[in-house]
Amino acid sequence: MMKTLYFECNMGAAGDMLTASLLELYDNPLMMIDKLNDLHIPHVKFEKRDSFKCGIKGTGLVVKVDGVEEGVDGHSRHVHHHSHHEHDHNHYHNHDENHSHSHDQKHHHSHRGMVEIEEIVNNLAIDKKIKEDVLGVYSLIAKAESISHNVDVKEIHFHEVGNMDAIADITGFCYLLSGLSVDRIIASPINLGSGHVHCAHGVLPVPAPATAYILRNVPVYNSRVESELCTPTGAAILKYFATDFVKMPTIKVEKIGYGMGKKDFEMCNCVRAFLGFEDERDLVYELSCNLDDMTGEEIGFAVERLMDQGALEVYTTPINMKKSRPGTLLSVICSEEDKQRFVELIFKYTSTIGIRENTFNRYILDRKISKVDSCFGKVSVKKSSGYNVVRKKYEYEDLREIALEKGLTLDEVKKKIEE
Repeated sequence: MMKTLYFECNMGAAGDMLTASLLELYDNPLMMIDKLNDLHIPHVKFEKRDSFKCGIKGTGLVVKVDGVEEGVDGHSRHVHHHSHHEHDHNHYHNHDENHSHSHDQKHHHSHRGMVEIEEIVNNLAIDKKIKEDVLGVYSLIAKAESISHNVDVKEIHFHEVGNMDAIADITGFCYLLSGLSVDRIIASPINLGSGHVHCAHGVLPVPAPATAYILRNVPVYNSRVESELCTPTGAAILKYFATDFVKMPTIKVEKIGYGMGKKDFEMCNCVRAFLGFEDERDLVYELSCNLDDMTGEEIGFAVERLMDQGALEVYTTPINMKKSRPGTLLSVICSEEDKQRFVELIFKYTSTIGIRENTFNRYILDRKISKVDSCFGKVSVKKSSGYNVVRKKYEYEDLREIALEKGLTLDEVKKKIEE
C-alpha cells in the first residue's frame, strides 16, 4: 500500500490554504501550531483560526509579521487588494530603483534578497531535507519573478512582509508535510480564477505572470470566479511537490483537511487535502510496431539491443499483414521514465515508421536473489513471493555452467543441488 496525499484545487491554491489543509490532517493541530512557532522564524507568528464557509468548518492559517496580519493592515501590503487570498506577489525591486527605502530589517518596507532568505532558512532548527525543500520552493518563486520582470535573480529584493509571509507559508507546509511521511503527492488540475490583480507595477491579468510561469506544463484552467485563485506561493508549493496533476485516483481515504482561503465566494473557498492509501500498481508501457521488411537476423539483433538497453521485456509475434504479407509484431515493455528512450531506440534499430503505445497495470511478486551453498559451490537462487504464493528458481546461467562443466543435464544438476 502506498500512502498518498491528494490536493483538490477546485478553488485554486495559496500557501496559507495548503498549509492549513495539512494542519487538519494532524490529531492535534494546535500542538503543531506551537511547533511552527517554536521554529522562531524571524518576525513571524502563526495562528490557527476556525473558518466557516458555505456551512462547512475548516481551518484558516493566520501569519502575522511583526504583529501585522497579511492583507489586513494597508501598511503591510502593496496595493494588492483584489487577490483571492490577499497574497502579496513578493514583488521584486531592483536595488537601483529603491534608494529611498529603509534597509532596516524591522521596518515594514525593508527588502531582502535570496542570500538573506537562505541565511534565515539555514538558521532554522529543522532537518536539512526540510531546509532544502523550503529553499527549493522559494527559488521557484524567485526565478519566476525574475523572468517575469526581466531582472537577475540576484538583483531581486522582495518586500519584507510579502516575503516573510511566503517564507512562513512555505516553511509551515514543508514542516507539516515531513511529519506525515507520505509516499506520493498528487493534485487536481488547478483553477486559476479570472479577471485582474492589482500590484506594485499596476494591473496584471490573472494568473499573474509569475504564477503562469511556475505552472508551465501543469494542467490549469480559468473559471468564472473573478479573482486570483492561485498565488505564486501556492503554485510553487504544488509544482515542487506534486508528481502529477490528475483526477483523483482510487484512494482509501483516512483523513480530509479543509484549508480555507481569506475571501468568500459562492463556492466553498478551500483546498481539500485527502490522505489515504493506494494499492501499489506497477504501471508499464508497451511500445509496438509491425515489421514486414526486415530479415530474421536484423529483427534478432534489434531484440538483443533493446534487451541490453534495459527493456523489461521484448518479444515478437508472427502476424499476417496487408496484401497477405507475413510480418512480425515487435513488442517492447518498459517503465514510464524509459518510454521516450525506447521510442528512439525502436526507430534506430528497426525499419518501422510508426510506434503504438499502450499502458498496462501489472501485478508482480516480490523478487529476491540470494546465493546458496551446494555440492557444486555457490549457486544463485531467485525467490518470488506475494499474493499467497512463494516460489524459488535456480538461475539458469549458473545451472548451465555446471551442466556443461560436469556433462550433466539441467535436471540432474537441479536434483543434486536439492540433495
